[in-house]
Amino acid sequence: QVQLAESGGGLVQAGGSLRLSCAASGRTFNIYAMGWFRQAPGKEREFVAAGMLSFGSLDYADSVKGRFTISRDNAKKTVYLQMNSLKPEDTGVYYCAADTYRFGRKRNEYGYWGQGTQVTVSS
Repeated sequence: QVQLAESGGGLVQAGGSLRLSCAASGRTFNIYAMGWFRQAPGKEREFVAAGMLSFGSLDYADSVKGRFTISRDNAKKTVYLQMNSLKPEDTGVYYCAADTYRFGRKRNEYGYWGQGTQVTVSS
């Protein structure tokens, strides 16, 4: 099993920045990819960004491309999401996700999920 723990959420004004962290524990040697999803009130959980831990491939949703950066520390089994130029529409609960053999944009491609961290961007 893999456990994921997010941190770093909070309240920020539009145009500001936040950095989210996701630390993996447990059977971390199996992890193939890690990513971030978010869910705004009343909306479906949506893909934000993801990266393959071994081969460096990264992927971003169009809505965050150029503003968000996903990075990783393989030794620490930690993934970060640097969020710059935040907009009110970025508000939501941000979830970290991981999988042991898949990499993609769909929720069902990730078998492990964190509890989520709230990000609120005020206008």
